[in-house]
Amino acid sequence: MSLEDDASYKLLFSAPEVVRDLVLGFIPDDWLHSLDYSTLEKVPGSYVTDDLRHRADDVIWRVRAEGEWIYLYLLIEFQSTVDPWMAVRMMSYVGLLYQDLIRRGEVLPGRRLPPVLPIVLYNGEAKWTAATDIAALIPKAPGLVARYLPKLEYLLIDENQYSEAALAGLKNLVAAIIRFEHPENERALLGLIDLLNDMLDGKPELKRTFAIWIRTLLLRQSRHTLVLPKVRDLKELKMTLAERFDQWAKKYEQIGIERGIEKGIEKGIEKGIEKGIEQGIEKGEALVLQRLLTKRFGTLPSELVATICAASAAQIDVWVDRVLDAGSLDEVFRP
Repeated sequence: MSLEDDASYKLLFSAPEVVRDLVLGFIPDDWLHSLDYSTLEKVPGSYVTDDLRHRADDVIWRVRAEGEWIYLYLLIEFQSTVDPWMAVRMMSYVGLLYQDLIRRGEVLPGRRLPPVLPIVLYNGEAKWTAATDIAALIPKAPGLVARYLPKLEYLLIDENQYSEAALAGLKNLVAAIIRFEHPENERALLGLIDLLNDMLDGKPELKRTFAIWIRTLLLRQSRHTLVLPKVRDLKELKMTLAERFDQWAKKYEQIGIERGIEKGIEKGIEKGIEKGIEQGIEKGEALVLQRLLTKRFGTLPSELVATICAASAAQIDVWVDRVLDAGSLDEVFRP
C-alpha cells in the first residue's frame, strides 16, 4: 500500500465510530461486543526504541473494559499485499507498544501489562497465505527448547471472505468501506455515497474524512487517470462524480457513433464494390448480346437497345440462348 493510500486508511480508522463498527461487525466475540465503545481513546502509535531507532505502528486504540480502567488495545495493521512475515512484524509492534506503556507509566496495577488484540485488515486481491501465529514459522524443537519458543497470534480480517450481499445487509461503516473498494458499477458507487451520507447524518467531519478517503481510493483504482478535484463532503463528491460519469457516457457514446459511421462507410464501400461488379457483369453481357444480334439481324432499333440495357442478367442469358436458333428478332424477344 502506497504512503498516500496508507495515510487515507489511517485517517478513516482514526474515527472511533469506524473502530467500533470494525469490532461489532467483523470480530465475533461477545465479550468485546459488551464493552462501552463511547470510552474509546486513540493511543500514540509512533515509538522510539531503546536504541533510539524510530519505528511507526499503524492505528492503536484503547477502551474501558468491565467498568474499570483496564485497557484493551486494538492494534490495527493495514495490508494490501500478503506479507509472509506479518507474524514477526506484529510481535515487534506489540513489544514496542508495551515498551512505550512501561516508559509512560501506563501499565496495569501490580506491574501487569494490558491485553493487546493485534488485527490485520487485509484488502488485497490474492488469497492470504501467511501464518497468523509466529509459532507456525518456527520448527518444532525437542526437549527444553520447545518450552521457550515464542507464540503470538494476530486476528486476520480478510475482506475477500465477505460477499456483496452479506455486506449490504450490514448497517456498518467498515462494511461500507469494503463495498467501496469493489463497486459493481458507477451507479452502485453513487448509491453507496448516498447510503454513507445517511449513516453519517449529523457528523460533518466524518463525512469529510470519508470523502477524502473515497477520492484517494478512486484515484488509485483509476491509476490516476481520473481527474477529481479536492472535495469537502460526500454530497460534493457525489455531484462531482456524477458529472464525470455523465461526461464519460457522452464521450463513449460519441465514440460509438463515430465508430458506427466508420463501419457504415466501410460496409457501404463493400456493397458499392459488389454492386459495381454485378452491374459491370450485366453491362458486359448486354454488349455481347447486342453484338450477336447485330451480326445476325443487322442494325438494332434504339428501343430494343434500351430494353436490352435495362434487362437483368438472367433475362439476357435467356435471350443469348435464343440468338443462335431464332429466325428473327421477334423470336429472340418473345415473351
